[in-house]
Amino acid sequence: MTTGTAEADPRVSGGVVADTWGVTVYTTGPSCARCNLTKRVLALKGIPFMEVNIRDDANARRYVVEDLGYAEAPVVVVTDEDHGSGFRPDHIDRIATFIGQLLDCGSHGG
Repeated sequence: MTTGTAEADPRVSGGVVADTWGVTVYTTGPSCARCNLTKRVLALKGIPFMEVNIRDDANARRYVVEDLGYAEAPVVVVTDEDHGSGFRPDHIDRIATFIGQLLDCGSHGG
């Protein structure tokens, strides 16, 4: 993991940035059922993720709403070009396949 500050990167929460292929899940807190379901399925599929509560992090909220254009949580971000909103099993399956391929390549030396 790399570190940074929230002022430097709006996707940062608590000074931590996800790994290169890390997944960030932007939520609205523990009362968000779709957020909880998304996190549960990510965990069941073995997908590492960092949660950022956009109610507590104004920079993250601006990133999700203004930069990405989403108005509902959760927002799952893999890269600035690969993201989605709401509970999306199809998106989670695709991420799991992608991460599995990355891990497989790493175990075979590239």
